[in-house]
Amino acid sequence: MNLDSSLSAVVTGGASGLGAATATALRALGVKVAIFDKNPETGERKAAEIGALFCQVDVMDEASVDAGFAKARAAHGQERVLVNCAGGGRPGGKTVSRNKETGAIVRHKTEDFEWTLGLNTVGTFRCITAAAAGMLTLDPLSEDGDRGAIVNTGSVAAQDGQIGQVAYSAAKAAIAGMTLTIARDLSSEGIRVNTILPGIMATPPMLSVRERAPQIWQSLNASVPFPRRLGHPEEFADLALTMLRNGYFNGQVVRLDGAIRMPPR
Repeated sequence: MNLDSSLSAVVTGGASGLGAATATALRALGVKVAIFDKNPETGERKAAEIGALFCQVDVMDEASVDAGFAKARAAHGQERVLVNCAGGGRPGGKTVSRNKETGAIVRHKTEDFEWTLGLNTVGTFRCITAAAAGMLTLDPLSEDGDRGAIVNTGSVAAQDGQIGQVAYSAAKAAIAGMTLTIARDLSSEGIRVNTILPGIMATPPMLSVRERAPQIWQSLNASVPFPRRLGHPEEFADLALTMLRNGYFNGQVVRLDGAIRMPPR
């Protein structure tokens, strides 16, 4: 797929971090980009900065997602590219633990588990079905029958979940696990699907650690085998663009982590 001004793209979570870097990289190639994000302040700012369209979207809400795609398509036409970067988690703790002061047994809150899966897994799937349904209305771009491409964001926590990460690990593992199935589901329609599992990336939440706790920041950098630093969002964007461009890249889950393997804690 040639990434140029003839194409439209939607990037969820595109106001900051990995999504913002990907939206910026796509715009640099001339692709018409719609940024989906909950935060209107950062979203409008990023969109104005790179010449994109901002759509205030909550990926956990079906009507919000549908309205976002409608707005993006009215401005740019039907997208052929979707990059899912919206996600996150809540501090949930262990599956079951003991209160350090009282010794009381504490269960992980099911509602927090469901919320994390709702944001990451269900939110990603919701946007995939909306985008893919639209892509099916397009004619193929090439003799291969290429109609579009989707890139999802997982995490190395999908494979190396640390203590206290049960909900986040499950949510990201589900994204990784459904990648090949969705790629196979959409194969007859010429839509490719791949997923990136980032390691420790220098996104705004992590950059705040550098200011609050420089020793922890240094330790995080030292934990990466090579290069001994956090990943740059631009490196994520570069891999996403490769997955979009390369027509034989399909059904893959790829770690982007400097060879790190996360310890239990």
